[in-house]
Amino acid sequence: MSRIGKKAIDVPNDVKVEINGDHIKVSGPKGNLERTIHREMEAVLEDNQIIVKRPSEVKKHKALHGLTRSLIANMVEGVTKGFSKKLVLSGVGYRAAKQGNKLVLSIGYSKPLEIVAPSGIEFEIPSPIQIIVKGIDKELVGEVAAHIRQTRDPDPYREKGVKYENERIQRKAGKAGA
Repeated sequence: MSRIGKKAIDVPNDVKVEINGDHIKVSGPKGNLERTIHREMEAVLEDNQIIVKRPSEVKKHKALHGLTRSLIANMVEGVTKGFSKKLVLSGVGYRAAKQGNKLVLSIGYSKPLEIVAPSGIEFEIPSPIQIIVKGIDKELVGEVAAHIRQTRDPDPYREKGVKYENERIQRKAGKAGA
């Protein structure tokens, strides 16, 4: 059995789970999430726990078993606690600002970049060089944070760019002078 797949997912009292065949809907204090799982996987709600079952021991089913369990667990965690990613801007004159639901980045281009928050995503700016991306969908939070990071990848030569808070960029030496 899959080590991850065989674990049951505990459902808190304030979370409501509806399972209709391969469609799962999770509602909680922070919002609602829906997902369609693979048609060969089966999710069952028993005694405030979700158990994911697989039809056979085929390698594909083993992989889907752990994946399905992780996706459902992330849905339950998202509607109770939520997810966040922190980004840091490093460079002279690099800064971030929030205008409504837009994130405005001044990161060395001729014009400031404006990134509109998709529905379900919030931006927080605790300081001009820090950005926090928050939401209940872990996949969407990671995708938006990756998009922001991609606007100006960290440069290993000059240590400029947008990086994750705990990301370590390997510093490289430049050309050796003559």
